[in-house]
Amino acid sequence: MTQPAGKATEPRSLTILGSTGSVGSNTVDIIARDPGSYRVEALTAHRNVEQLASQAKSLGAKLAVVSDDSCYQALKDALSGSGIEAAAGKNAVMEAAARPTDFVMAAIVGAAGLGPTLTAVQRGAFVGFANKEVLVCAGALVTAEAKKHGAKLLPVDSEHNAIFQCFEFDQRAAIEKIILTCSGGPFREKTVAFMETATPAQAVAHPNWKMGAKISVDSATIMNKGLEVIEAFHLFDLTSEQVEVVIHPQSVIHGMVCYTDGSVLAQLGSPDMRTPIANSLGWPNRISAPSPKLNLAQIGKLTFEEPDPERFPALRIARAALEAGGAAPTILNAANEVAVAAFLAEQIGFLDIARTVEHTIDEMPDLKIDDLDDVYEIDREARAVATRLIGNASRVVFGKTGT
Repeated sequence: MTQPAGKATEPRSLTILGSTGSVGSNTVDIIARDPGSYRVEALTAHRNVEQLASQAKSLGAKLAVVSDDSCYQALKDALSGSGIEAAAGKNAVMEAAARPTDFVMAAIVGAAGLGPTLTAVQRGAFVGFANKEVLVCAGALVTAEAKKHGAKLLPVDSEHNAIFQCFEFDQRAAIEKIILTCSGGPFREKTVAFMETATPAQAVAHPNWKMGAKISVDSATIMNKGLEVIEAFHLFDLTSEQVEVVIHPQSVIHGMVCYTDGSVLAQLGSPDMRTPIANSLGWPNRISAPSPKLNLAQIGKLTFEEPDPERFPALRIARAALEAGGAAPTILNAANEVAVAAFLAEQIGFLDIARTVEHTIDEMPDLKIDDLDDVYEIDREARAVATRLIGNASRVVFGKTGT
């Protein structure tokens, strides 16, 4: 493996899985500012041909892949004369992840990122982990494969990256707990009555972060924090009781590690994903990033509050799934993806997202996960149950008074 970017004797080779999404685009931005430190092997996207082709040409990638087969010809035409190889389909995305590189940014949203991310892990790469759903769906499998193949999981979520920076791994016995911060999203001070009729446009209007629609809705329900609790459980080998969540509206402190001597180490930074991306991209060295620098005097004050389990039940549901173990977290993630998509399509209300998830978990049997095929099968079954619940006049089935 070559030396990390920043102090490299040769460029760091890398692949970006999901290069046209929020994390992928920010990764491209950092690389484009220092192109001599990187050699881009492959970029993948779902179907955004125009942006993918532009990225591939600007970074000099060897391969560009769309997972949607129907977009192949458009991608090939867009790359004509560039010398960049074009490919399409889910298998092509897997092959891109399998290409030998030092670093893989795993930024494909949702369960669709599981296979490609695991492929990168199994070849022992440094993996920038920007897809929390992978660890939620198959945390034990992924961490076991990382240990087996010598892969390094580098968390890119701002909260987990903050914990990673403050976590003294050689002092694990002295760690009491970790604290994940949460902005509270756009509905932090809204009533249940308001949220009952909230629109997708209101839900994706995050006050601090610029993110994709799915993760923005997860932030609004605070399901993102529930998924992050499960992710932290696997990433840092903690008990669920050692992972705490606190609302911090300013989004300046991203995570804290509490030690038995009373010390609390915190990572602070402006709410800009390029900071954690740069931290993982350059690890174990630090590289420059264009993120705005903090001015604490200008910020003035930092505030904190407990999450409200009555208005935001998703965190409770996610913790219950973690405690249940087995297939419950996989079901949670699948049902949430289906419900969020239905909400964005205006098929269900905002509060129906958590209701759909909880009812799907209740309807599914208690199943074990032994391998990746089990994950895919359980994911498929959970999506079918959630889709059926949504189709059965969900507002009548679920009612309007909570889960």
